[in-house]
Amino acid sequence: MKRKFPNLSKPIKIGNVYFRNRMFGAPMGGTDITADCTVGPASTKFYENRAKGGVSSVTVSELVVHPETEGSHMYHLDLQTPGSLASFTYTADAIRRHGAIASVELSHSGQYAGTYLTDKSKKEGLCQWGPSDGTRPDGREVRALTQALIDDIVAAYGEKAALAKRAGFEMVMVHGGHGWLINQFLSPYFNKRSDQYGGSLENRVRFAQEVLDSVRKAVGPGFPIEFRLSGSELFDGGYDLQEGIEIAKLLESRIDLLHVSAGTYQRGFGVTHPSMFLPHGSNVYLAEAIKKHVSVPVATIGGLNDPEHMEEIIASGKADIVEMARALLADPELPKKVITNQDDRIIHCLRCFTCMAERAETATRRCTVNPIIGRELDGLEIVPAAQKKKVLVVGGGPAGLQSALTAAKRGHEVILCEKGDEVGGILVGEQAISFKREMYQLGVTLGKLCDDAGVDIRLNTMVDKAYADQIDPDHIILAVGSAPFVPPIKGLKENANVVLINDYHHHIDDITDDVIVLGGGLAGCEAAIHFARENKNVKLIEMNSELSPDANIRHRPLLLAEIEKSGIEVFKNHKAIEVTDNGVVCENAQGETVVIGGTSIVCALGQRSRRESVDELWDCAPLVAQVGDCVKVSTITTAIYQGHHAALDI
Repeated sequence: MKRKFPNLSKPIKIGNVYFRNRMFGAPMGGTDITADCTVGPASTKFYENRAKGGVSSVTVSELVVHPETEGSHMYHLDLQTPGSLASFTYTADAIRRHGAIASVELSHSGQYAGTYLTDKSKKEGLCQWGPSDGTRPDGREVRALTQALIDDIVAAYGEKAALAKRAGFEMVMVHGGHGWLINQFLSPYFNKRSDQYGGSLENRVRFAQEVLDSVRKAVGPGFPIEFRLSGSELFDGGYDLQEGIEIAKLLESRIDLLHVSAGTYQRGFGVTHPSMFLPHGSNVYLAEAIKKHVSVPVATIGGLNDPEHMEEIIASGKADIVEMARALLADPELPKKVITNQDDRIIHCLRCFTCMAERAETATRRCTVNPIIGRELDGLEIVPAAQKKKVLVVGGGPAGLQSALTAAKRGHEVILCEKGDEVGGILVGEQAISFKREMYQLGVTLGKLCDDAGVDIRLNTMVDKAYADQIDPDHIILAVGSAPFVPPIKGLKENANVVLINDYHHHIDDITDDVIVLGGGLAGCEAAIHFARENKNVKLIEMNSELSPDANIRHRPLLLAEIEKSGIEVFKNHKAIEVTDNGVVCENAQGETVVIGGTSIVCALGQRSRRESVDELWDCAPLVAQVGDCVKVSTITTAIYQGHHAALDI
């Protein structure tokens, strides 16, 4: 067949191993780690699911090579712990039986030991080891590794690589980026040693070379070794791209694949894992520059999820391989859809950081747009229902679309009614904000998938009791969503200069260059950033003391930093009491009246559940479920999850 994306679909040989395409699964921690740090059964299923989707390789992350000096509750691999080797063996087999190459990331976090402990207080009892004595920004003391400990750690990399090979893994990745131990030796910011491991670049690279030599001796010739390198640390005091090129040149003879990432985890999370505020592929330039100076294949990574973009990267020679992590959470079948020319059916990653926030807060893994993630043991296949039912889904937002899609896949007759002229619900409004457009695209894609699955989609259709009775469904799923909250503030409803954030996409040209965003929650903050990027004069008013408490713990710091650097004028602890043609009258924390000037007002004061529709339709079928915002105003994550499982219950 003629491939739409021939370069992405082309096989590649690395070392003595053949990879079926140019799309690799970057390291991503699994969904369960046992008390003794073996790979839990849910994680094995998680990695298997990625392999089934057609990706060329799946990298298990992170294998702590030297627990004695690292301390994180991540995967350990040894011959002493019952089940340790077996858990890795079963995982490698689960990956390989679907045609993907199983790889494992060998890691040591150095002076950031304990990063992956859910109980962060336990870090206080860990000794932090790094290249040099010092003190971390959080006050924790760092002790310099002795030569004896360096030798032990170097040997441990080889020992773990040999065990991984024994378990059936066909490649290893040595993590040399993102601020972990190898990167700390490479970095002039972290490495202040005066011995053979410090000072000159050649000395700072020595530890990485010794590690790679240890790994090569353990796995033998032809066994692929991938090295993950931050092409530049991208902060003052760290190494830049020019030094990154020289590091790559000093390491290439010891590796088979150079994986070029960016930044330092502790000083640039939103760069290492590009946030929605950055362009897709924002780090590709690093791989492109380094590739010109090395002879080994080069992989690039960083917020990549668009096949056309990834095809261009390889076709133009910027990299030989593209790696994805979050994109394969959102849609594990992305590679298969690329290869079979079904790219219009890809569910794209939103770069919302739900996956990483959940990892940090609850030690679980989940994805906003994929309800299966973290629950793979419940079953990867949607099983047809024993008895076909007529299902009425009321509402075409994310909860309703996911409900309809899952119900249709189970073989039910599904009618979805949406009162508007397109599906997507609250996601429709996101089309006007460039860095959130993928949220809008989610609604479009889910609508297409529903149509492909045979869902009868009826637009411009308001469902009342009479309409529902006419359809006479066996089961109703109520996904009527929420409506904008418009409090009784004088002038808010009457003034022509007020635009509801949900309706902004209809009023783009009505927003003047002097705009006030009323409401400092997540939606308001993101709208303010959008307007600032349009070079408008933006004021953000919030009645409480904090902005966007509803944002997750990974997204919120990046959001606040973006607000700060965008020059947005923020008014916290200001309660709006009147909207006028020329601004908003507020009361501040001291009870004083403050007039904030602006000729356009964007109202982003939150949402309220549409309970009246739920109440009207509650008795219109023998069984009725309610999902999404009509239950409680929440997140896309909740809407997708509830919609999927409501359909499974039919």
